[in-house]
Amino acid sequence: MNLDSILGSLESSGHFGHIISSEESIILHNSLLILQNENHFRRIFFWGKIFGAEKDYYVAYGYTRDVLHGRTFYYSMNCVKWGLLPQPTKNGLMLTPLCSTKFQGDPALKRKQAQIKKLKEEDRLATIIHLVTDEAAVIPRGALFRRPDGVIVENLSFEGLSALEAREIKSFLHLRKPTQKWNTNLLTREDYNYAMDFLDPLDLEIPEGCWMIQITAAEDLIILKSVYWPGMIFFSLSAY
Repeated sequence: MNLDSILGSLESSGHFGHIISSEESIILHNSLLILQNENHFRRIFFWGKIFGAEKDYYVAYGYTRDVLHGRTFYYSMNCVKWGLLPQPTKNGLMLTPLCSTKFQGDPALKRKQAQIKKLKEEDRLATIIHLVTDEAAVIPRGALFRRPDGVIVENLSFEGLSALEAREIKSFLHLRKPTQKWNTNLLTREDYNYAMDFLDPLDLEIPEGCWMIQITAAEDLIILKSVYWPGMIFFSLSAY
């Protein structure tokens, strides 16, 4: 969720079950604006909120030039003070899938797994954010544009998906570095565009059916959910 949408998306996010309050959204907007200016980010985004037993984690990221290759993540427990999120470690990638307990809200807390190794909660947080972003962060087709020099930027002419396009899984792409071969992504569409179809489309996901599209009764809001990461939600207001 970009900075400009935080204050105006409370009504839409009510469809998801867990929302941020009006007070939280105002504090987030102001603190992220400061974070953006301090780090000279071109854009900054609120990634989401991870619930903990004692305190919750608020996560945000920004970029300076390239949307995919220059992202820097931060986390906070009060929406005001932001700490740099470390890169996921090899130990974290190995142990995090084994953790079934809830986050506590203490980044320094070390948790034992299988009576052998300890995993610091901050490293677990970094790994979870990495995995969720890699597997469940999506964008609509056309939102990003790859320039001839290879730099990926936001498509300023993109106005959103049509109501018909938003009903199709193939209209959504993974917001990550592509894992498929470039010609695989291009040749899956008859109307392919090299500048827009360089990311992995969701319709190639295995297993089939791991994404779910919901449409409100008024057909003005499209909600896309990952079955594997149900807390990661994409929503789109129909453009026309």
